[in-house]
Amino acid sequence: MVRVRRVAVLALNGVYPFELGIPARILNAADGRYEVLTCSVDGRPVHTNADFTVGVEHGPEILAHADTVVIPAVDPAQVGGDLPDAVRSALALIPADARIVSICTGAFVLAAAGLLDGRRATTHWALADRFRRTFPQVDLDPDVLFVEDGRILTSAGAASGVDACLHLVRTDHGGELANWVARCCVVPPFRDGGQAQYIAQPVPEQGAASTAATRHWALERLDEPLTLADLAAHARMSLRTFARRFNDEVGLSPGRWLIQQRVSRARHLLEASDLSVDQIAGWVGFATGASLRQHLHAAIGVSPQAYRRTFQAASR
Repeated sequence: MVRVRRVAVLALNGVYPFELGIPARILNAADGRYEVLTCSVDGRPVHTNADFTVGVEHGPEILAHADTVVIPAVDPAQVGGDLPDAVRSALALIPADARIVSICTGAFVLAAAGLLDGRRATTHWALADRFRRTFPQVDLDPDVLFVEDGRILTSAGAASGVDACLHLVRTDHGGELANWVARCCVVPPFRDGGQAQYIAQPVPEQGAASTAATRHWALERLDEPLTLADLAAHARMSLRTFARRFNDEVGLSPGRWLIQQRVSRARHLLEASDLSVDQIAGWVGFATGASLRQHLHAAIGVSPQAYRRTFQAASR
């Protein structure tokens, strides 16, 4: 029987309603694997940054029994280097081994509590300078969607909270369930944490062709040694035009995107098949098992064997 993980969402005054709802919306779609409860620092209704308040069913006592605690975004005007005593007391209830997740400006709350000292973290790109001035002891990376450093996961603005919660499902239960949850919620199943937060989208040239059809074509041929010239030829563009347009649309170079897709496919095969590492490498287009090991470790920090053992244990 799969253990149900308790997730406590701490709603603070000035909370953004969209971000507040993300954990329940995503995690409650995970086939009963999570119990998501929302609390405030005193059990009373919370003022949002919109024109309404939200009522909660719980006080801070549920934080003491949570496996994961989520701090959603709050109005930037209400976050700084100091925390109200009630907030600090609530955070002190979190167990030492609990996983902690922040969405957007929730990282300011964690940093003010000292939970990010010496750690790598992220927050909304537009607040990066302010964050660095306020918390110089935190290693801020404002150019990514989310960062996992030990038991703490910080994510960037708004929709990156969806990516972070899907990452929780994928980490706890594997890619197959995470993909199912994404499909239920009609959101992209996987955006790598290292993907850029903000992609400047230029106005496309009139009549400019998209690279979408070529991306679809490439996904059906990941086992082949695709080159930039192959992709550009399929799109009927010059190498330079294709590379520029691809980066404008995706936010990644074609080469980096291919590696990302191959690693994602390899993760699925490690979870759902008994193929050897060398066989999986061939299926997804890496020349050798060693190459797969290198790219998987660069992406998620573990070997194929360790990754497979983790999800076989979760499945049992």
